[in-house]
Amino acid sequence: MIFSHLPLGSLTLMGLTALAVFGAATPAAAKPQSTFTNPLKVHGADPWMTYYHGWYYLGTTTGSNVSLRRARHIADLKTAPDTVVWKDENHDRFQNVWAPEFHLLESGHGLRWYLYYTADDGKNGDQNHRIYVAESAGTDPLGPYTYKAQLQTDPKNAYYAIDATVLKLPNGTLYAIWCGRPSDHGQGLFIARMSNPWTITGERTALEASGFGCQWVREGPVTLLHDGRIFLIYSACSADTADYKLGMLEADLTADLLAPASWKQHPEPVFTRDDAHGIYGPGHNFFFRSPDGKEGWIVYHAKTSTNTTYADRTTRAQPFTWRPDGTPDFGRPLPIDTAIPVPSGEK
Repeated sequence: MIFSHLPLGSLTLMGLTALAVFGAATPAAAKPQSTFTNPLKVHGADPWMTYYHGWYYLGTTTGSNVSLRRARHIADLKTAPDTVVWKDENHDRFQNVWAPEFHLLESGHGLRWYLYYTADDGKNGDQNHRIYVAESAGTDPLGPYTYKAQLQTDPKNAYYAIDATVLKLPNGTLYAIWCGRPSDHGQGLFIARMSNPWTITGERTALEASGFGCQWVREGPVTLLHDGRIFLIYSACSADTADYKLGMLEADLTADLLAPASWKQHPEPVFTRDDAHGIYGPGHNFFFRSPDGKEGWIVYHAKTSTNTTYADRTTRAQPFTWRPDGTPDFGRPLPIDTAIPVPSGEK
């Protein structure tokens, strides 16, 4: 994800989210809290989250549809109902729905919310996973949404592709970044230019990224823009293991982003397990701003055990800061009994 239109110092938010909630609005809490504790969602893998026009929105992988929660206060996301905002009936793309992201982008008819999701036909294991795009009818993040297109991540539609995010540069140029195959790591990171929010143009480029000891899997890319630099945060290792973690690539804002040499590897992981506090496999994150725009926040999932399973991933959120050298400092994943002050400006 990328911070790219709204200022947070020199940080900018690129992808807000869209949700199409059909039905009754989530009731506001009777009394706002000054702190909250994680998790925000017990069954909450691959989270996407934003604050938009007075509401927090949270979406995670469900497997069968795109569901979102919304709440006036971050603590209320724990009990907010999950509302289905998109369910595809086409049998080519109606199963194994993963990792939804929403981005507010300009199209030929003004600003629209674009939903990027991964799905398949339920056949041949996961080989038929591809990335799809739905578009909102207007600027209301609640939708409704209609199917727009498949994101063509390779000319012959031959290769597995998941976890799409969109990078929007200050000049309006769009890039798609995703996890795909084939790769030296089983599945790795790719980038390509976009001519509009649903169309890739030109060749894709593979980006080399370290696994810090894990040979397989580079996925879940998301981006931050800060002081003329692009930080590409990604997840390494298998998501069902305690070693799942975040790594980081960096490029100059004016560099040729399709040239692999433009991207420099940060030498160490930027977010990892903390066995002493029972936090395992933190990864597949997104970023959002506080209601007053003064704080950057990271939302991610983490496991509650060292068991090799996807079933125990929960959604968590905490603030992050910036180091004097201009790189993001995500700190350590906080224990679930930590009282975290609510995002600044929450009312």
